[in-house]
Amino acid sequence: MYEWFISRRYLRAKHRHRFISLITLISVIGITVGVIALIVVLSVYSGFTEGLRDQILGINSHIIVQRVEGSIDNYDLARDRVNSVDGVVGATPYLYAQTLLSGPSGGAGIILRGIEPETAKQVINLESQMTVGSIDDLSVDDDERIPPIIIGTQLADDLRVGVGGKVRLISPSGPLTPMGIIPKIKTCRIVGIFESGMYEYDSSLAYMDIHDVQDFLETGDVAHGIEVVVEKKRLNQADAIALEIADKLGPGTIARDWMAMNRNLFAAFKLEKIGMFICVALIILVAALNIISALIMLVMEKARDIAILKSMGATSRSIMKIFFLQGLVISLTGTVLGVIGGLGLCELLSRYRFIELPSNVYPMTTLPIKVLPADVAIIALCSIVISLSATIYPSWKASTVKPAEVLS
Repeated sequence: MYEWFISRRYLRAKHRHRFISLITLISVIGITVGVIALIVVLSVYSGFTEGLRDQILGINSHIIVQRVEGSIDNYDLARDRVNSVDGVVGATPYLYAQTLLSGPSGGAGIILRGIEPETAKQVINLESQMTVGSIDDLSVDDDERIPPIIIGTQLADDLRVGVGGKVRLISPSGPLTPMGIIPKIKTCRIVGIFESGMYEYDSSLAYMDIHDVQDFLETGDVAHGIEVVVEKKRLNQADAIALEIADKLGPGTIARDWMAMNRNLFAAFKLEKIGMFICVALIILVAALNIISALIMLVMEKARDIAILKSMGATSRSIMKIFFLQGLVISLTGTVLGVIGGLGLCELLSRYRFIELPSNVYPMTTLPIKVLPADVAIIALCSIVISLSATIYPSWKASTVKPAEVLS
């Protein structure tokens, strides 16, 4: 294949105009930088999306089951029915309430979450997020009959309290008296502190035993809903499992999966990822324009050689192939170096984590990295396609050289 032989000679030869070699080098560097930037940017987006999903699912369940009319009376029976659905790993009832929590240094509005400590272990990752104490401490009664409570690290810092300290739980929906509505106040004892990594949760979420929350809110033995966790391998099939749960519990049941509850958030991430891909891909496009410039100038320099090749019997197709192969070498060299550099940089960022993020702004403390093989394959393919597209016009221009005009 003499076309490949001539292409290699042209690439290795010292041109009369060194500017052509410089543009070729810039083209390779441009493709390399573009591929590295794309791999790192998309890996950060993928890591951020997966990290946010894991943290959301660490606090919340995969599926929320509720009744249209409100509370679930016989929630133990409903939980057993949910557990019988194929793909369900665990289920636990819950109660939600917006209340105030008061400590020695002030108060804060919180979301009070009543849970069953035994069954909640199978559904939420609270136990692994505990920095002090355990989820089992919620079910331990003391002699003073003070209900135990678990709060987030940021909330503990704001109230300046720790394990063993006491706080007051205040509900604005108290009994109506001639003097107006009197808030309900209950003193609680802190038995644990958790850290989820998300500022919104750590600063405004508290856990109590579901029976203590029922007594405080005076709701009776009811639950607001049932939280369900599915098998990890069927996480993306949570919507189908949610429909099966709703059918199992009968009319009036609503089952929402994690994808439906966070659809807008993850749709925004996907749109931003596509937009960033297009913006960063312009670096590769600029490098492709440099390839056009370099090959056109090379065609002008080698016009006499092309004319001699044609007079010796080389076809226009062979001439096109010579310059197309040159562009292919430039494209593959830049793409391969870019993939190696991008994967290497991602490995450094994920291993050493020297880029820190403010915890009160972002849901994670370090820059997340998640390399997806599909993303790397798409980036490499796009880089090669864009670069090779840039070689079409110079190659065609070389094939149109007329030996009679050049050699005369």
